[in-house]
Amino acid sequence: MLAYYFDLAVHSLKRHRVLTALMVLAIAMGIGASMTTLTVLHVLSGDPLPQRSGSIYYPQIDPRNLVDYSPKVEPPEQLTWVDGMYLLHARRAVRQALMTGGMVPLQPAQSAIDPFQAAALYTSSDFFPMFNVPFKYGTGWGEAEDAGKVRVAVISSALNDKLFGGKNSVGQMLRLQETAFRIIGVLGDWHPNPHFYEWYMGGYDSDEDVYLPLTTARDLKMEHDGSTDCWGNSGGDPDHLETVNCTWLQFWVQLDTPASVADYKRFLEHYSQDQHRAGRFLRPPNVRLRSLMQWLDYLKMVPSDARLQVWLSLGFLAVCLINTVGLMLAKFMRRSTELSVRRALGASRRALFGQLLMESGVIGLLGGAGGLLLALLGLWLIRQQPADYADLARMDISMLLTTLLIAVLASLIAGLLPAWRACRVAPALQLKGN
Repeated sequence: MLAYYFDLAVHSLKRHRVLTALMVLAIAMGIGASMTTLTVLHVLSGDPLPQRSGSIYYPQIDPRNLVDYSPKVEPPEQLTWVDGMYLLHARRAVRQALMTGGMVPLQPAQSAIDPFQAAALYTSSDFFPMFNVPFKYGTGWGEAEDAGKVRVAVISSALNDKLFGGKNSVGQMLRLQETAFRIIGVLGDWHPNPHFYEWYMGGYDSDEDVYLPLTTARDLKMEHDGSTDCWGNSGGDPDHLETVNCTWLQFWVQLDTPASVADYKRFLEHYSQDQHRAGRFLRPPNVRLRSLMQWLDYLKMVPSDARLQVWLSLGFLAVCLINTVGLMLAKFMRRSTELSVRRALGASRRALFGQLLMESGVIGLLGGAGGLLLALLGLWLIRQQPADYADLARMDISMLLTTLLIAVLASLIAGLLPAWRACRVAPALQLKGN
């Protein structure tokens, strides 16, 4: 029966080519606009660590003075060196990593490649296992390298391709800021977006080139390129960030159970109370422990204009569907005589309703195909923009299928009223008038 209805729908659409083209175009335009913006929102609001995000948390404490104090104020988004090192070495979580970012001058050994500034992440050894970072060659460093401020480096796959032609470069030397580093690992395919772990370097920016031990980077006075928030008489001297009252480090922990989350929050509270009693923290204890996805929501990593564009495009889709309803109503009512003959020959209203809805679905499928092409064009245009997330605007299989599904469902909804009105026409009046 469905095949028969489909055959009738195709013949009907061919007989009214102009109306069919207008309906398909209306749906295609609405679907194209809405799926372009929905795809961008889908990419930007995705989970950067789908297998691990539920156990990754971001601790916050408040070591600031009483200037602008309010009981409801949020703690700083970063840590001081003193607090970061204490929490790191306390090892109260399954894993913990302290980090910041910067740019370092890289002098390639290959004479054909000019020196350039490489994006770097300075972090501690648990970074790689905690975030489940894959390796193409080698591995990361350990606690001994952190403690010894050893000159070792992990590089990205892209940098390995640029400097070593994609070969295994473990054991090779890399010259950074006039200092030789031994490469111990090359990352595999790892591109979490947004860059939740070091958002001050760019939430949707390109990946880092080099990963170095934080202690080594500070020993060499490597450039810190993130945000620094100071209070009191601290000037934020980049060469002495370890001793000033400034927050500039990010800290992440892995907590695998709800009980460990509660225990770690109590640990933060007790640490803050101890520092308050000692006179180092002037404010009452003020801590937060957000999960990875809660942290992204707090930072509002998804640009506000992306959400606004989605609502505007959905409104445009609604306008297109209203126009489609009017076109379908005109088309179906024009066929009143044909439908009345079928009713006189014994077809039920349910059968006619199903036939007309099938025709609406075919229109939606054609409109969805057109909308998919328009959405792909829209995403290509977005990728030409200077926004840092522009290159992420790509449609995956799930969004492709969603495009077609939304188009068919929207078309079926648009066809409900016209189909119902067409089926309610009295056959006797139509046959008598003809």
